[in-house]
Amino acid sequence: MGARAVLGVTLAAACAGAFFASILRRKDLLGGDTEASGVAGLVEASRLLVDEAIHTTMRRNLHKRGIFSPSQLLSFSKLPEPTSRTASRAAEIMATAVQEVKRRVCRRRDADRLPTDVLSEELLSTIANLSGCLPHMLPPSCPHTCLANKYRLITGACNNRDHPRWGASNTALARWLPPAYEDGVTEPRGWNPHFLYNGFPLPPVREVTRQVIHVSNEAVTEDGQYSDLLMAWGQYIDHDVAFTPQSTSKAAFAGGADCQLTCENRSPCFPIQIITLRDYIPKILGTEAFGQHVGPYQGYDPAVDPTVSNVFSTAAFRFGHATIHPLVRRLDARFQEHPGSHLPLRAAFFQPWRLLREGGVDPVLRGLLARPAKLQVQDQLMNEELTERLFVLSNSGTLDLASINLQRGRDHGLPGYNEWREFCGLSRLETWADLSAATANGRVADRILGLYQHPDNIDVWLGGLAESFLPGARTGPLFACIIGKQMRALRDGDRFWWENPGVFTEAQRRELSRHSMSRVICDNSGLSHVPLDAFRVGQWPQEFEPCASIQGMDLGAWREAPPPGDACGFPDPVEDGGFLLCEERGQRVLVFSCRHGFRLRGPAQITCTPRGWDSPPPLCKDINECEDETDPPCHASARCKNTKGGVLCECSDPLVLGEDGRTCMDAGRLPRASVVSIALGAVLVCGLAGLAWTVVCRWTHADARPLLPVGEGEGDGKSPSPPLPGCGNRRDVGAAPALEVEQDLSCGSRVLCE
Repeated sequence: MGARAVLGVTLAAACAGAFFASILRRKDLLGGDTEASGVAGLVEASRLLVDEAIHTTMRRNLHKRGIFSPSQLLSFSKLPEPTSRTASRAAEIMATAVQEVKRRVCRRRDADRLPTDVLSEELLSTIANLSGCLPHMLPPSCPHTCLANKYRLITGACNNRDHPRWGASNTALARWLPPAYEDGVTEPRGWNPHFLYNGFPLPPVREVTRQVIHVSNEAVTEDGQYSDLLMAWGQYIDHDVAFTPQSTSKAAFAGGADCQLTCENRSPCFPIQIITLRDYIPKILGTEAFGQHVGPYQGYDPAVDPTVSNVFSTAAFRFGHATIHPLVRRLDARFQEHPGSHLPLRAAFFQPWRLLREGGVDPVLRGLLARPAKLQVQDQLMNEELTERLFVLSNSGTLDLASINLQRGRDHGLPGYNEWREFCGLSRLETWADLSAATANGRVADRILGLYQHPDNIDVWLGGLAESFLPGARTGPLFACIIGKQMRALRDGDRFWWENPGVFTEAQRRELSRHSMSRVICDNSGLSHVPLDAFRVGQWPQEFEPCASIQGMDLGAWREAPPPGDACGFPDPVEDGGFLLCEERGQRVLVFSCRHGFRLRGPAQITCTPRGWDSPPPLCKDINECEDETDPPCHASARCKNTKGGVLCECSDPLVLGEDGRTCMDAGRLPRASVVSIALGAVLVCGLAGLAWTVVCRWTHADARPLLPVGEGEGDGKSPSPPLPGCGNRRDVGAAPALEVEQDLSCGSRVLCE
């Protein structure tokens, strides 16, 4: 099997090279009148390679249903939704095309110059357009109704009118420092084993985990101040604002490796809420650092870009992994523990059935409120449930979250620890004494420098994690700077931030300020008592309050009603759509919209006049997505069927729909019609065989009857004919005639023998 895999990868690489060569052999990619046609051919070749890799991934996942590896489970948890998948595919096509251009350029020009330096902006724009990347880079079309000043779009687009992609989903993470890649483009730090940093190679991430980060479950120290909910809320917010989709393909293309079959370093293997900023972030940064890096709200600033940064998403906000306890603590209604109520994390990963069969969500919530989080201690960074048993399955290996975090930072091109300290106005660490002072732990400094050899080589996630806490905080100075800077950008760059005048009324802001995490738990669980501050570990029962005494919002502040004497009222509900009320130039306006898969027919908004609404309300009509030829909803291998509000991609037997919901895949089985035909054929053959045996039996018996002796021992001395196979021994002639039923074992049919 291994030999086949290696052979397959080798053939893929050879075929990819031949594929590009056959298309580009007669074209000068970077010069003359043939440039446009040469680029078009290269991008088309890249598209075919990427699509084949995507289909290979889906075929493999289809054939391995029910047999998942830890890496597959991690991949499935990050599977992109359709819009993200389209953007990811276009990005892979463009990256593949640019890599081929880089290869050709490096053969012809100065290899010391970066490939992007020698490629013209016009050429890169052409590749972006042909690959499908350009539409994801252009400004979106923003609505200009009165609602645009009242409600944000769910994608986050158009928040900033001058820069409508700032802070939107499916956009690139912001870079606060230039990326650090070994080839200047994509190869992460540590990719090439002979590449030296300050005279030393970077250590393998797994070795860093083993020597610096890993700690046994029994050795963890618990946080005496904050509850396990602080960790859980951080995980929720992190995945809400900083989630990046998995690549659409993990299979090989353009000579790359299949990540499932090799360990080589080869491509492609590598709404902030009130509660968060008011109650969560100050506990993480500490009061002093919060005031320094976040500070009081001064209003919306359109010059602030709220886009999530790479270093925040990939490193700083991953600090919470060091606060994960190795046990899931479940408590009864009196917040008591029982035998078997504690679960090691490995017994909880991908096992949601426990919620259904073992008490539901409430016991878990009680454990989050009344049990402490793990304390982030420099020589106890991550427990073995995360470093040795992540996504453990009964029939395969496990993953290491610490190594994933370290490699993620390198894959994303994050500069080293000292570069980020300098970015935040902190001093660079030059010696062992500097690092020992920053971590307040000489043993940890010894282990880190023993691996990295130089402070400049340290990965930013590890360096920030190992720093000693600021006063009253749960992070050191570097991560406090990065997290605080990001939170301030998310707040100040948000036109719809709840404190921004004009977004809510004074009454509405007053109600919003009354809300809390404790109230959220009371409103959405079966718990009757909660701590006043859900993020501080509570002692039962003295530090728990009845839910009836926990204040919450009065939604009556958002009730909208026609003013007295209004001549318009509200129209009837719109089928498959709805409307929202707002004001425009002192007049009441209704703005209509349709559900996904429907299109407005009629005016998008109507205005109230003294004589009533100035126009009848519109209708919502179904969109026939199958008629879209520029961006068809189904792959060419599938049959498109329009449904009300959507579309269904159907496959001809024996093909089945892949995990993307639009591509038909070979399931490795015969068509149903073939199975039926084979079954009917088998029945027919066996029936004919049985009939043939019956005829032969009768014919043979009839021919042999005159030669039979009259009785036993009588006759002419000739031996009786042997019995026909399948007919058994015949009875004496003197006996009463009978029919013997025998089983023909060859086909299962029954033959009658006289």
